[in-house]
Amino acid sequence: MLGEYRISGRRASDIAASVERGVASGDLAPGHVLPPLRELATLLGVNPNTVAAAYRNLRERGVIETAGRRGSRVRPRPASTARGSLRVEAPPGVRDLGDGNPDPALLPGLGEALAAAAEAYAREPGLYGDAAVVPRLGDLARAGLDADGVPAGPVAVTSGSLDAIERVLAAHLRPGDAVAVEDPGWGALLDLVPALGMRVVPVALDDDGPLPGEVERALRAGARALVVTDRAQNPTGAAVGARRAAELRSVLSEHPGVLLIEDDHGHAIVDLPVHPLAGVTERWAFVRSVSKAYGPDLRLAVLTGDGLTVDRVTGRQRLGPGWVSGLLQRAVAHLWATGAVDAAVVARSYGQRRDALVRALGERGVAATGRTGMNVWVPVSDETGAVARMLHAGWAVAPGARFRMASPQGVRLTVSSLSVADIGPLAEAVAAAVPPARPVSHG
Repeated sequence: MLGEYRISGRRASDIAASVERGVASGDLAPGHVLPPLRELATLLGVNPNTVAAAYRNLRERGVIETAGRRGSRVRPRPASTARGSLRVEAPPGVRDLGDGNPDPALLPGLGEALAAAAEAYAREPGLYGDAAVVPRLGDLARAGLDADGVPAGPVAVTSGSLDAIERVLAAHLRPGDAVAVEDPGWGALLDLVPALGMRVVPVALDDDGPLPGEVERALRAGARALVVTDRAQNPTGAAVGARRAAELRSVLSEHPGVLLIEDDHGHAIVDLPVHPLAGVTERWAFVRSVSKAYGPDLRLAVLTGDGLTVDRVTGRQRLGPGWVSGLLQRAVAHLWATGAVDAAVVARSYGQRRDALVRALGERGVAATGRTGMNVWVPVSDETGAVARMLHAGWAVAPGARFRMASPQGVRLTVSSLSVADIGPLAEAVAAAVPPARPVSHG
């Protein structure tokens, strides 16, 4: 059934990672049947519950499927199964707090920016052979990066932050390589890494971002890349502060060959300063998206990094889409230049709702985190039950399985659509659905 491939590991996360390596290498092809739970536990010398946890993790992430007595088998195209498919659809009359969208009322109108872009296009149409980055956008992006202390480097433009991260990973890594990623973390990224044939190494975090000891462990274990969210981490709201940044730079300085990718998707929705880690390693990239502050349909992110990384990204980009629309770039440049978004106002709006919800939950004995951004993370002992009870109470929340690998269970609540009047009833519903829990780190 498994040919020559041997599943290994003593912990659930290690066993799951071993199966994923087999899937990525092709040794465990779609349809391959995995050993029965107790049989594998005996072979590995572990408790059956450990294997059960590994199989459950793989099922939740879409890597395997279980069909009763026929056992567990590798799913067709498992690496492409989106964690977003684990979302809970909100039926009529149920408030949806699981979609992760920004508040439309805080997004700027695009009419003026698009009209300005069209006017500029009329004067100078975009043609084959033009520069891939519109000069005005490039200058504004670089000025903003300089102001935030991001090291000097060329600027590229991609179709959103996930596109940038994929291109950077593909520029330096190969199938089978390990990538250290925050856990819990962005579900799309946790899908992307195995889709590239690479292996995810989970890194625990707290309110200040990835734990230095966890990063050190992952890098010593062979991770060739590390992805860090600087602010408004999804789903926990963590933000890397000055002290944590110094600690992480110290760890990275001992591993100069590691590829560092920073995702600053919280730009313009967070009032905390960014503390870049970039420049410690030889190969690095810093990505800044416009989706959360200016609108998800503006599929644009700016990317800077060391010269070789950016050159490889743009070179490969030329062989595919070629460039990101100059019309879109001009529209975003207009939004930036005119101050269409007041970051302080946006941050305060999200912060008031987020902080009020965390405070209300704490008053009811429910631990929750949400330092920055638009999400609140609530640890739970049974997320399936919690999601079902919340749905029954009229609230759809995101199950933690969308964001987890080895970290404890939880649910994510997006505060974007909440009003002050919603906070109390929502907190009551969460308290009824979630048994009181002690505050814990996210690892």
